[in-house]
Amino acid sequence: MQTLFRGWGRVAGLFPGPGDLVAVRRAPGRDLLAGLTVAVVALPLALAFGVASGVGAQAGLVTAVVAGALAAVFGGSNLQVSGPTGAMTVVLVPVVQRHGTEGVLMVGLLAGVLLVAVAVLRLGRAAKYLPLPVVEGFTAGIAVVIALQQVPAALGAAGEGEKVWQVAAHATVRFLEHPDADAPAMALGVAALLLVGARWRPGVPFSLLAVAAATLLAEALPTLDVARIGALPNGLPAPSLAFFDASMLVVLLPSALAVAALAGLESLLCASVADGMTTGQRHDPDRELFGQGLANLATPLFGGVPATAAIARTAVNVRAGASSRLAALTHALVLAVIVFSAAGLVSHIPLPALAGVLLATCVRMVQVSTLTALARSTRADAAVLAVTFVVTVAVDLVTAVVIGIGLAVVLALRQVTRSARLEPIPLPADETETEPETGAEIAAETETTPAAPHPHRRIAVFRLDGPLFFPAAHRLVTRLSEVQGVQVVILRMSRVTAIDATGAGVLGEAITDLEARGVTVLLSGVQPDHDQVLDALRIAEHLRRDHLVFPDTRGAIGHARELVRADRPKPAAH
Repeated sequence: MQTLFRGWGRVAGLFPGPGDLVAVRRAPGRDLLAGLTVAVVALPLALAFGVASGVGAQAGLVTAVVAGALAAVFGGSNLQVSGPTGAMTVVLVPVVQRHGTEGVLMVGLLAGVLLVAVAVLRLGRAAKYLPLPVVEGFTAGIAVVIALQQVPAALGAAGEGEKVWQVAAHATVRFLEHPDADAPAMALGVAALLLVGARWRPGVPFSLLAVAAATLLAEALPTLDVARIGALPNGLPAPSLAFFDASMLVVLLPSALAVAALAGLESLLCASVADGMTTGQRHDPDRELFGQGLANLATPLFGGVPATAAIARTAVNVRAGASSRLAALTHALVLAVIVFSAAGLVSHIPLPALAGVLLATCVRMVQVSTLTALARSTRADAAVLAVTFVVTVAVDLVTAVVIGIGLAVVLALRQVTRSARLEPIPLPADETETEPETGAEIAAETETTPAAPHPHRRIAVFRLDGPLFFPAAHRLVTRLSEVQGVQVVILRMSRVTAIDATGAGVLGEAITDLEARGVTVLLSGVQPDHDQVLDALRIAEHLRRDHLVFPDTRGAIGHARELVRADRPKPAAH
């Protein structure tokens, strides 16, 4: 029964609570104005991302309305704005090519289930452990992929190929065979206006103004040869599960995993960015994944594409003064009004203008200063950054993240391994001895002869520093097998920061090897949590039985001297 209550408490904590209502009451007027501002910015982006995904502009609007509203209510951030994004289109284009629109809807539904499951299991906090070079390489790669996706629309030429760069290259070749400056001039003009305007007046919605200007120009000049969005329905379609096909679940599961991973990653990164732009705001990562999961469960029912949080729209929301989720909800409601009342006007928007909006978005996504700093920081960071970027562009996003994280882990383990050391340390002089020894002398000293007995030279003390686990264990413990000419070896383990089964096993092998050569091994300063690993694997079990494990090094040295003196040969009788 306690387990049942605990499980329900875990799920109940993912739903909206009284604190959300308190935040909404704080400054509702400012939140409403911020939501209106975001809607103006989000409209051309929603249309552009819907077209870029291959499903259509209507799908982009539906996603912005449905996912934007649900993620605003159930998400874990007061400032997050969700909808279709460029990163998601990178994953969806291949799905559209292979399985059509129904495949995209199935993928979105499955991704929603996966995100809800991850949220219930409370795995959202794991995202904070992602290495920065992986995140930045991933983001820069996405920007390039989105830009390549816009090449056909920007040039007014269709392209073919499995990879986005192949499609862009094919479209470029076709354009060069029959060049027409109308589409590229419009795309570049819109992109230039957005980039220049953002620097000149950051608060002005230049994306909407640029798209409106391009639309008016296309209407005023009938000779302008540019493709348009086309007719859109006046309103949201009725919810339906007609697209669901149980036989496709296994086939589409890999794509759903990719969409879920991307939605979770981008949403949590976006929430962290929003927290950093304000004071007193902290998102709940598990609840954020839960909200994104519900949004992606519902959006396919209305014909929308998978959604995630959008950094560009969230940043506009924060800068507009939003303080609660009412702003993101208002943004979704304003877009819904546009869908119901202005679909006819939206249908005349030229596709090259939307391509220009996305090209400008790609430029703003790349933080050149951050990339440069990472590339100059360490060779490991530069390698992870470069590999993640290249794999994102050449292969796919999920593979890039997996390879990037894997490479980062390997390089980090390599660095940790180098920090682990096995050092000889000085043996304190005994009251009865007059010659203090350094650790180096102890390690190198050969066994003394009975004619010149020096008990302290028969004792070697080594200190293990750092982690004793699989990457470092063999390198460190192998040095123990090279010890010569001593009778007792003391291993001081108080500075061992971590030990795993491999490290414990190799340590046991080293002890066995030393004992086989007649060397007595003493352990000192074994920490309790490390003691558990040694006990579980029965490492040094006989040492404990023979009282050769000591809480501190002083006691081990005293016992070692007793052993050496007891073994000292008697003086010859005269």
